[in-house]
Amino acid sequence: MLQLKSITQCYQLICKTVNAINTWLPQLALRLMLAWEFGEAGFEKLHGTNWFADLTFPFPFNLLPPDVSWKISMFFEIVGAFALVLGLATRFFSISLIILTIVAIASVHWPEHYSTFGNLLKGYRIIDEENDGFGNFKLPLMYIVMFLPLLFGGAGKASVDDWLSKKLKA
Repeated sequence: MLQLKSITQCYQLICKTVNAINTWLPQLALRLMLAWEFGEAGFEKLHGTNWFADLTFPFPFNLLPPDVSWKISMFFEIVGAFALVLGLATRFFSISLIILTIVAIASVHWPEHYSTFGNLLKGYRIIDEENDGFGNFKLPLMYIVMFLPLLFGGAGKASVDDWLSKKLKA
């Protein structure tokens, strides 16, 4: 009976520790991971050639010239990455990058042709190695899902957003 009591106490201590870091570590990890991915894409655009002219964007994004779309995308990926690292305007940049990702899925990652749900699911993969027209929307969809806790729950305690919130309440 004594051993069961010590196991229970140990488990409760672990739960208390995990609960203590729950308010900052998961959010920080998501912010850093997403900042790395989007920052990398933004800096590739900054130093690369504009290939947006070859794409068909969905409405209303097709109303903008490819040059403007390229610069808007690059801006949100780079500035959004720095903001995510700091935890600054996290909800704004989360929704902005979700929209950017949805446009990327519709323009680049979505299947060219599909007639059945089974064909559509063939695009749920990371790489379109065979260029078979089924797309590759798994990774951008994962990014959208990763943004949801930041959008609905905020940046967490290890953030400028939390610090500003406390300062504004005082």
